[in-house]
Amino acid sequence: MSVTGKGGVLQVGIAAYEEMKARTIGIARGECHPTAEEPRVWFASLESFTRVLSDRNRELLSLIAEREPASLAELAILSGRAKPNLSRTLRTMERHGLVELQRGKGRMLRPQVRYHGIRLDLPVTSAARRMAGQRTA
Repeated sequence: MSVTGKGGVLQVGIAAYEEMKARTIGIARGECHPTAEEPRVWFASLESFTRVLSDRNRELLSLIAEREPASLAELAILSGRAKPNLSRTLRTMERHGLVELQRGKGRMLRPQVRYHGIRLDLPVTSAARRMAGQRTA
């Protein structure tokens, strides 16, 4: 994915809930030490990743980066999406660190793309997943 944005490339990974919970606890206990190359954002499944970063949603990110709408209402007009659906989509993207919703005048929210690209770290074998887990230990 390549959109113009203010940041660099966001590294994302896929890990089961149990793996992420164990990793988070390990980090909190000081047993795991994440490196700069590791994902900063995690998805529970490849399916959840593809839902959030569908073709349509990547087009939306590109539209935001290129047109820099001043509000969700303006983005709704530019994208042709209904504002309530657009708002839900952007909140999901915000939770994953893909966009930032900044307060503007009054109650207006201004969407901004945080990264110009996304890199997926996806080990496909159990041995590769174990090695990825050992990088943080």
